[in-house]
Amino acid sequence: MEGEDLEWLWLLLHQLVAWGAAAAMVFGGVVPYIPQYRDIKRTQNAEGFSTYVCLMLLVANILRILFWFGRHFESPLLWQSMIMIATMLLMLKLCTEVRLVNEVNTKRRSFSDFDFNCFWHWSRFTDYVQCVLTFTAVTGYITYLFLDSVLFVETLGFLAVFTEAMLGVPQLYRNHQNRSTEGMSSTADASLKMLHQRN
Repeated sequence: MEGEDLEWLWLLLHQLVAWGAAAAMVFGGVVPYIPQYRDIKRTQNAEGFSTYVCLMLLVANILRILFWFGRHFESPLLWQSMIMIATMLLMLKLCTEVRLVNEVNTKRRSFSDFDFNCFWHWSRFTDYVQCVLTFTAVTGYITYLFLDSVLFVETLGFLAVFTEAMLGVPQLYRNHQNRSTEGMSSTADASLKMLHQRN
């Protein structure tokens, strides 16, 4: 009887650890953006944060989800991608609202203008959503057409990982332009460094 109780306890502990690890995998990627979101909301200043970080993560996670259709991987990673997309859209929404309030320039920039000089510097959040939906529809259709090609699917996976690996570049460029890390949450900065050292 004692052996059965111990085995049951061991299985319960194993399941709890597995669920905890899955939860950490799903939500761990968004943790660095919580203090950044709070700092931007508190200061009403998004100048220190590069919205190109959001672009990189949106592209990487959309590509990862499309890769899943060609080659299934663990469900927590799929959920992580969905949650990261939602998080980046929330970050973009906040940054757009803050920039609109603080912007002196009244010229409206829009996704439908197709002005490359204004790419990812649009005046409304809906323009970002239109861009993300357009990218998702086009890449989704191309993936549908080439889903049987192992080379295409593996290239899709590589592009997803490569894009995510280059995540720090837009923020480094923003910091270089500003000649400062002011506005970048120190907690987010430290968290991002730890996450990328782990990978």
